[in-house]
Amino acid sequence: MKPLTEQEIRAAFLNCTKGEAKRLSVPRDLADRPWEDLDYLGWRDPQSPERAYIAAELDGHLQALVLRCPTQPSGHMRRSMCSLCVTTHTGGVSLMVAPKAGKPGQQGNSVGAYICGDLACSLYVRGKRDAGVGGRMHESLTLEEKIQRTVANLAAFVAKVTA
Repeated sequence: MKPLTEQEIRAAFLNCTKGEAKRLSVPRDLADRPWEDLDYLGWRDPQSPERAYIAAELDGHLQALVLRCPTQPSGHMRRSMCSLCVTTHTGGVSLMVAPKAGKPGQQGNSVGAYICGDLACSLYVRGKRDAGVGGRMHESLTLEEKIQRTVANLAAFVAKVTA
């Protein structure tokens, strides 16, 4: 992924108003991100941990989503699988809910997916972050095929939000 600027990110949001996009928290460390290893930029809002964001170049256009991450009760640690990168974690996957774009979202409709809570799918796929014992299943897919699957799964999620 190519490095992104704050302005590019704010302009790419599909499921919030321009005013909301202007006010949301964008990472201050954009220059320090491992862009060559990222299929998408994902981050949690440090002031509001139940809010998260994803920005990715899909179909030649930068597209970004606002997500809500309902907090789980403490002590609730079951093993779950990320629907984007197919990594399993104990307590490390969260249900992320995106308001639908446009009128359906304004009416309260949303789409959910189980996603790595730290939004580091790209790093798990590449083996640059460890998900713990059993985190990555043994697969016969090449690294490039795993990356393509992750991007395709993200594109399918974005398509549901914008449908």
